[in-house]
Amino acid sequence: MFFRQLAAKEATLSYLFGCGTCHVAVAVDPVLGDEEWFMAEARKQDVQITHVIDTHVHADHYSGGRALAERTGARYCLHESNAGRVTFDFEPLRDQQQIDVGNVVVGVVHTPGHTPDSVCLAVRDKRRSGDAAAPWFLLTGDTLFVGAIGRPDLAGHEREMAAQLYDSIRERILPLPGETELYPGHCAGSVCGAGISGKPASTLGFEKRWNPLLSMERDAFVETLVKDIPPRPAEMDRMVAANLGI
Repeated sequence: MFFRQLAAKEATLSYLFGCGTCHVAVAVDPVLGDEEWFMAEARKQDVQITHVIDTHVHADHYSGGRALAERTGARYCLHESNAGRVTFDFEPLRDQQQIDVGNVVVGVVHTPGHTPDSVCLAVRDKRRSGDAAAPWFLLTGDTLFVGAIGRPDLAGHEREMAAQLYDSIRERILPLPGETELYPGHCAGSVCGAGISGKPASTLGFEKRWNPLLSMERDAFVETLVKDIPPRPAEMDRMVAANLGI
């Protein structure tokens, strides 16, 4: 497996990873304007980008997902809940779906809370783990950051969404092994969460120990999360409309 992380605009973290042996790759959360970086990295690795995945419809930056998919012939993927919401065709992702990319397996984990369509991606390398179910790493999108949690207010109903985030994290992420590596969608400087660390990766075990929100009961979690919501992203409505294809 090869793995690349790109620090992009708006403190966004984008990813390119895949199987060099089988010459295939996946791009995750590309920012508009960064398409050439992904294509250049793919050429260096001698791989074809077969899937471009946005972990949710972004509200803080313009997505380059569709543009990259068009330029590479890849499938552009979003969670299935976006059917009828966006104005373009996409490949719907469903919870617990497994995407084979050569020797790499990408598991879709629906984690609503930051937005209703948010997903995390549980990635394993069959050459290292065989048929083991536990992932090597988890791309957490805007659900879980290093030292912080995704904001719950972008879709409105922030208390309801914060409770969904609690359930998503408690039921879908925390049961994973502590050594699972975490790669979030943003680092410090993003408005998508309060108190995000400048470190662009962590492990689940470290976050369980040092991220206080992960040890809170539901009511305290919700109260803390809705109390510390950052200002809305600049041009949020325009960005969301563009990412929906409106």
